Amino acid sequence: MATPKQWIAGARPRTLPNAIAPVVAGVGAGLHIGGVNWWKAALAAVVAIAFIIGVNFSNDYSDGIRGTDDERVGPMRLVGSGAASPESVKRAAFLCFGIGAVCGLVLAATTAWWIVIVGAICIAGAWFYTGGSKPYGYIGLGEVAVFVFFGLVAVLGTEYVTVGTVDWVGLACAVGVGSLSTAVLVVNNLRDIPTDRESGKNTLAVRMGDAATRRFYGVLLLVPLVMSVVLVAATPWALLGLLAAPLLWKAYQAVRAGAVGPGLIPSLGATGMAMLAWAVLTAIGLAVG
Repeated sequence: MATPKQWIAGARPRTLPNAIAPVVAGVGAGLHIGGVNWWKAALAAVVAIAFIIGVNFSNDYSDGIRGTDDERVGPMRLVGSGAASPESVKRAAFLCFGIGAVCGLVLAATTAWWIVIVGAICIAGAWFYTGGSKPYGYIGLGEVAVFVFFGLVAVLGTEYVTVGTVDWVGLACAVGVGSLSTAVLVVNNLRDIPTDRESGKNTLAVRMGDAATRRFYGVLLLVPLVMSVVLVAATPWALLGLLAAPLLWKAYQAVRAGAVGPGLIPSLGATGMAMLAWAVLTAIGLAVG
């Protein structure tokens, strides 16, 4: 039986910036328009956090029963390590999805009915990333899903439920956050190229190869800085986002230096923190402007 510490590690808390940053950016875009409904913003944060933990447990379960995690380098895998039974991890995943769904239903009931459909698509996307008979994460579509769900949907969804509309400012924020969220997955899959290739998990990194994946990661880190410049059309204060550049550079160092395996783990956390910093700085700039 897994200990509480192992369950926490299995939830992969270092991925929480992927959930928090989109909400922060969406709130920032909303503040630029006008008043924000703060209780809805808080509920959106709960939805995002519940879903990302659910995704992590779902991936742990699905990869574990396939044997993909048998020789994995990186964070604690509950099923792959044998610390927890597959069924218990599966239940944990659906418990998290259930919490997110209940909060989403509250937002739908007080905002727009079609949010229920969006939430159902998000849950399906989370499960079938590595679950089911033909997981799309195993054919190189994981990055697309992360950009859509933790970028476009999460940021614009937060903006919509908090102020009742979306605009180009929210879209620019969504592109910036989505690119960095995708970068987290890219560097994770870069680290796992050898084991993923051996287990038949054809991620985008496996398909592109080591060198191209490193270049792709670097491009993704540049996108939010470009968005900061684009957002100057809304307010010069958006340039505050450029202050995240040193953190982005720090995240890039191990990838740029050719690190492999465990040597890439620091870039995972650094990318997440850079994403959160960019979201906070950008939100402050949009709120002030």
